[in-house]
Amino acid sequence: MAIRLVTWNINSVRLRISSVERLIKMYSPDVLCLQEIKCREAEFPSSALADLGYKHFAINAQKGYHGVAIISRLPLTNILKKNFCEMGDARHVSADVEVEGADKFPIRIHNFYVPAGGDVPDVELNPKFGHKLNFLREMALWFESDGVARNNAILVGDLNVAPLVNDVWSHKSLLSVVSHTPVEVQSLSHALACGPWLDAIRHVKPEPERVYTWWSYRSPNWLLANKGRRLDHIWLSEPLTHLLADVTIVQETRGWERPSDHVPVIVDLN
Repeated sequence: MAIRLVTWNINSVRLRISSVERLIKMYSPDVLCLQEIKCREAEFPSSALADLGYKHFAINAQKGYHGVAIISRLPLTNILKKNFCEMGDARHVSADVEVEGADKFPIRIHNFYVPAGGDVPDVELNPKFGHKLNFLREMALWFESDGVARNNAILVGDLNVAPLVNDVWSHKSLLSVVSHTPVEVQSLSHALACGPWLDAIRHVKPEPERVYTWWSYRSPNWLLANKGRRLDHIWLSEPLTHLLADVTIVQETRGWERPSDHVPVIVDLN
């Protein structure tokens, strides 16, 4: 069997559908997971993707904000949209995909968009930061209680935490900046351990290699400054870890016309 999966915070799928089409033509993924689609399901550009052979969709959407989607050239079944923190936000969708090979078998794909958490890392001063920590705690509890990672499962998405020293451009400078604070790192690490999951990106590209998937729009020359963070993740359940072949970060998309501030990450299982 072989499967290629891409995860990408697209930051408005309708605005950047041409970039999605370009990426598909370049890399031919079997499954594409998008975050921050920022549209209702009826507004999702499914026809453009169907024309490229991607006719199967699992979408959790809302007007103008958030939203996640799984797009596949293979059939999707058992679609679930889990509501975290009772907020009603469209931040998770999962589905089974049957992988082609000598014997077909399903892989459960979970697509997440974790709250960014605002600017101030203080739950008293900033309710958004409290929401983020609560979301991560609920993720960990779900993994632990329901055994989400016991079978063939892949978790992808914009988890909005850069956990390791070389997941950010300056560990010391960002210790008090939302996305790299110790409490966020601890919360995400706990969720990872509750699978238990394998951090596929860091398995292929271990520390101390610098790995970034996001560069701020605020930097006028993002490539020269290179003040990035690894906010996008791919986690594998234990039964799939031996199939991990490669991980590719498509940094060039950050320099495309009207880019997302995130770049796609590709995982190949073989």
